Amino acid sequence: MAGRDYMGIPREEIPWFPTIDADLCSNCGSCLDFCTNGVFVQGDTSVQVVNPYNCVVGCDACARDCPTEAISFPDKRELIQQLRQLREVYSNR
Repeated sequence: MAGRDYMGIPREEIPWFPTIDADLCSNCGSCLDFCTNGVFVQGDTSVQVVNPYNCVVGCDACARDCPTEAISFPDKRELIQQLRQLREVYSNR
């Protein structure tokens, strides 16, 4: 999915993707089963985020599916503010 846009903004400019707390992750793979975008891979001791920009902007459903609450995302209010600023920048190009 690299090289794609979101609302005319290069996806790589939008800081929206999951973070895994390795201390909480049980390596159960529920996020791997849930997410079909190839964001995660199973590591030796915890799941890892390997394709962060494949994550759908604004989606945090995998975090709600995680039984150990090991997945976190940035604040959605901050995301909305960043998207407004980025849209302004990219609409003037």
